[in-house]
Amino acid sequence: MPLVPSYIKKLSSYKPGANIDDIKIEKSLKNVVKLASNENSMGSSPLAISAIKKGLKKINRYPDASGKKIRNKLAKKFDVKSENVIIGSGSEGIMSNILRTFLLTDDEIIGSANSFIGFRVLATATGRKINWVPMKNHKIDLGGIKNHINDYTKIIYLANPDNPMGTYITDKEFDEFYKHVPERVLVILDEAYFEYANHLSDYPNSMTYRYDNVITLRTFSKAYGLAGLRIGYGFSHEALINNLLKVKVPFEPSYIAQLAGSAALDDTKFMNNTIKINKLEKEKIELKLDELKIKRIPSATNFITTYWDSEKNAKEITEKILNKGIILRHLASFGWPEYIRISIGLESENELFINILKEII
Repeated sequence: MPLVPSYIKKLSSYKPGANIDDIKIEKSLKNVVKLASNENSMGSSPLAISAIKKGLKKINRYPDASGKKIRNKLAKKFDVKSENVIIGSGSEGIMSNILRTFLLTDDEIIGSANSFIGFRVLATATGRKINWVPMKNHKIDLGGIKNHINDYTKIIYLANPDNPMGTYITDKEFDEFYKHVPERVLVILDEAYFEYANHLSDYPNSMTYRYDNVITLRTFSKAYGLAGLRIGYGFSHEALINNLLKVKVPFEPSYIAQLAGSAALDDTKFMNNTIKINKLEKEKIELKLDELKIKRIPSATNFITTYWDSEKNAKEITEKILNKGIILRHLASFGWPEYIRISIGLESENELFINILKEII
């Protein structure tokens, strides 16, 4: 028997976007702007930062293993019981628990090919059979996923909006799709970009469905600006949550992460400003990209994905812009080699990016 399973040996680990400090050294640059990882360029909630500072004196203690305070606050905010709420180290932490908790030996997974790479890594690491369904017109192909459901299907993963495409499944599309999902199949609705898409009239906020076999995942990493603390949360039927809690790693997320997340939920001013500025700056970049005749995908998130004539062209553009101090995300590792993803930054960062892009092309 091999020490390392073959599916782990073949697995490619998740490769994050380039680090600002590393690029400064590598390129001998004083200033570097990162528009690669869909972080909140406005920073973090002031209320969260204040809570972190106050809580530093208590980090010698373990956090509340049940996350009672923040789970109660999330339950109140989204009109559910605390028994319907789980927290974890980012939404990926909860995804990992879902896979460990519910998959049996012969169970299969269905996901959209070249969607969120974090789930692809976690799913592949289970060693289970996975049916990756190609996207259609840069959108998750629900019809194709429906056609792959069989007696062994246990989990279906849907990122809505999708990363890295930025497109979303509409309420009508999801309603029609769900008619074909058996009760024994778990649907993971990954809504990491929920705050950016929730204003759309046809966006299917999963909290309005309350289906017993749907697990909603959200995060504090994007709009809340807490990516460095790794805290996410999820909602589902209390029976599913109860079993997830049995498998969950004790004492995660950290004490500081729970404090910050709880405080951030109260910071309506920061959230409203984040959504407002993101919308304004995204529209500006879209306009400039259109003027430059650069092909892009309509986005419901805090990033814009562009596509180019070839992998060589996309790679060269990314590298040339990087040499000028702007980090973008070439999407070859996602399975989209001709594509570049651009996170929405501050006004000055976005203007710098556009000016450099004009100069290069």
